[in-house]
Amino acid sequence: MSQPKPPADLGLGERGTLRWALICAVLAGVSSILLLALSGWFLTAAALAGAAGGGAVLAFNYLLPSAAIRALAIIRTGSRYGERLLAHRAALLGMAKLRADLFGKLAVQDSRLADDLSGGDASARLIGDIAALEDLVVRRPTRPASLIAATFAVGLTLFAGWAAALALVAMLAALPLLLALAAKRLTASPAHDAADALGELRTRFVDLAAARPEIIAYGLGDRVTADLDFPAARLDSARAKLFRGEGAIAALMLAYGALSAALVLALARGPAAEIALALLAATASVEAMAAFARTALRQASVDESLARLAVLTGLPSQLAPSPTLTLTPATITLGAYDLAPGSRVAITGISGSGKTRLVEALAGLRPAIHVIALDGVPIADCPADRLRGQLALSPQDATLIAGTIADNLRLARPRVTADDMHAALITVCLADRIAAMPDGLETQIGEDGGTLSGGERKRLSLARALLAGRPWLILDEPSEGLDAGTEADLIARLDQWLTTSGTGLILVSHRPAPLALADRRVDITKIVA
Repeated sequence: MSQPKPPADLGLGERGTLRWALICAVLAGVSSILLLALSGWFLTAAALAGAAGGGAVLAFNYLLPSAAIRALAIIRTGSRYGERLLAHRAALLGMAKLRADLFGKLAVQDSRLADDLSGGDASARLIGDIAALEDLVVRRPTRPASLIAATFAVGLTLFAGWAAALALVAMLAALPLLLALAAKRLTASPAHDAADALGELRTRFVDLAAARPEIIAYGLGDRVTADLDFPAARLDSARAKLFRGEGAIAALMLAYGALSAALVLALARGPAAEIALALLAATASVEAMAAFARTALRQASVDESLARLAVLTGLPSQLAPSPTLTLTPATITLGAYDLAPGSRVAITGISGSGKTRLVEALAGLRPAIHVIALDGVPIADCPADRLRGQLALSPQDATLIAGTIADNLRLARPRVTADDMHAALITVCLADRIAAMPDGLETQIGEDGGTLSGGERKRLSLARALLAGRPWLILDEPSEGLDAGTEADLIARLDQWLTTSGTGLILVSHRPAPLALADRRVDITKIVA
């Protein structure tokens, strides 16, 4: 399975930002090593001059080294801040682009063929797994900068002789391999368990949040909490193991730095001040390789996120057709019945007989189990964009997004005008209710229309379907949750709208009033495979 590589997908602006971050990282690494080495040389030389007394102290020029140390400290601080600021900026922008791209792929998938990802699982991948990839971008400039800084440190170690420098080269060359082996042994398994548990926990949270009214109404809070305890405990256990592994690798780095310094000291030759310079440069060189340590610490978690995201990146990236695209109205075949454009038909049958399954298949949301065709082409062979261009669905369970009322209506047509929205709201008997809200069409509603009643959510979904302007309208229980008076008004207005627009209707309703919209009825048992 191919895995996504988000950093390679960064835009020109982000890549340019990363180049500046690399420059800052190199400055930070080199100045840090030079600062520590120069400080070691300065302190040792000053101590030796002081021990020599009188003339040596007067001859020792402490002003230039002091100024250089202060300048290096400023450069190190400023460049380190710049590197982190620029790298995180590039990472955040890159991750935002990746989220948008992957969501776009999800949005255009043919629901009949796409992998079955629940809302919770998809959101866990788009949010949590992509967030884990931020480290890929953030550390991109630090790894080459670490190599440059370490090479510079080796050069400074030459002040203590070739033997010391070669020993340091050997130690630094072995460090990435040692870190990779340690990470594989200590963090790979817990990282896999943590990613899996976090994905499961996020999925359950999202799915249970959608049922929060029922959870509250039936007092299921304790049961839900108990249901979440297992993945939460599994996540805590995996993270604890992961943190212990990261702590062990950090201790390994500390011990490795001490060993490298001891080896350089044992092989060093030359004046004491220059040995001090080389010794501290060697110590700083191991610290400069911290980017490789961070890679080792985080790589297992990143690999798990990449594997989970591969499901999304592997989706075809065809673009959805323009919502304003108009297609010639098609003839719909249901079993032995041919429905000409503009026809109005009600699908009848007992509860649970598959009426909703039928209309969802017709809308392209799931595979068909009934005999359905569009202009003689079986529905399974019709491209998804063909179905989208013909049919607008107002489902039994209306789905709304967190945002404004206008945001929800614009899902039908992004450039829909306020006048068109108002006209649709009048048709569904919701205009007065919206007008009475503090901000009208710009009134914020919670996730899944939380501030609206069930009947209002249903009618807002219906208004959205009207605004889509498709040749066929599919209504599944359009008047559910309405009182008799509002229902009668809605039916009358829909009848007028269908007549004026010439839109065809396929209706499912267990209530008798909406059936008046249909000219004919088709029993679900007559539409069999």
